[in-house]
Amino acid sequence: MITTVTLNASIDKAYTVNGKMKNGTVMRVAACRNSAGGKGLNVARIIKLCGAEVKATGFVGGYNGKYLEHLLDEDQIAHDFTEVQGETRSCINILNEEFKSTEYLEPGCRVEPEEEKLFLEHFPQLIAGSSVVTISGSIPEGIQQDIYGKLIQIADSMSIPVILDTSGELLKNGLKHKPAMVKPNRDELEILLNKKIEDSRDILEAAEELQRSGIRYVVISLGGDGAVMVCDEGVFRTQAPKLEAVNTVGCGDSMVGAFAVAMEKGMKPEEMLKFASAVASANAMSPHTGDFDPAVFHRLFAEIIVEKAAI
Repeated sequence: MITTVTLNASIDKAYTVNGKMKNGTVMRVAACRNSAGGKGLNVARIIKLCGAEVKATGFVGGYNGKYLEHLLDEDQIAHDFTEVQGETRSCINILNEEFKSTEYLEPGCRVEPEEEKLFLEHFPQLIAGSSVVTISGSIPEGIQQDIYGKLIQIADSMSIPVILDTSGELLKNGLKHKPAMVKPNRDELEILLNKKIEDSRDILEAAEELQRSGIRYVVISLGGDGAVMVCDEGVFRTQAPKLEAVNTVGCGDSMVGAFAVAMEKGMKPEEMLKFASAVASANAMSPHTGDFDPAVFHRLFAEIIVEKAAI
C-alpha cells in the first residue's frame, strides 16, 4: 500500500470556457468538473489508475471537507483524514483554447496547534503497512514549517521511504531529514543550492550535488525536454515524446504517483524513470487532472527511450 499526504487539500474546480476571454465582464462556463484536489490527491488517483493500493490522508474540514471525502469515495480511494474546524479550500482551474490553463488557488483554512498535534500522533498508525509514503504540496496557515521533516522522521523510523514534492522552506526543511526522493524544478534548485542555473549541464551538476547530500533519487523534470534522474546507479535521462498537451496541470503529481508505484514494485532506476515519464506524458493528454488513458500510456511507454551516463 502507498499512503499519500495532502495537508492542504481542496475541492478542485476545472472550468472550461469557450471563445475569447474578456476581463471585467461575465464569462459563461461551458463545463465544470469537481474533483478531490491538492497535489497529494492527484498523486493518489494516479496510483489507483496504476493498479496499486492507496490511502489518502491529511486535513479536511467543513462542508467542503465532507464533499471531498465523498468525491474520494466515488473514485474508490481509501482515506483517513484529520478533521479540523475550518473549511476545506477550493481551487479553480480555467481551461481555454487561447490561454490554456489559468489557476486560482485559495490559501486554505487555519489549522490549530492541537489539530496538528493530533495528526502527528496518529501518523504512525496511518502509514503502518505502507511500502511508500508521498508528501506533496503546500501547508495551510498555522502548521509549523518543519512538519514535513517530522513526518519523514516518523516514516524513516518505520523503514518506509518517502517521496517529497514541495517547495520553498518546506523543501529546505524536509531535505534535512533525507527523504528517499525529491523532484525539485529549476527554480527550486537555484534556491536550494544558492547558485544560478543556466543550462542542462548546470541542472545535472545541481542534481548530482543534491543527491550526494544523502537523497537516494533526485528527479528533475525538464518539461518538453523530458526528465533526468540522478541516483547511486548513475544518471538517467528521457527525451519527452512529441505530443499535443491538453492539460498540463497535475503532470508533476502524476510523475510522483508513478514513481511511488515503481518504487513499490522494485523497478530498476531506468525502469522507474521510463514508467513515470510515460504516465506524466499521458496525463498531459487528458483533460482531467490526475488521470490518463491506459492506451495512451502504453503507446508513449513504447516511444520513450532512457539514456544512461555514469556520474
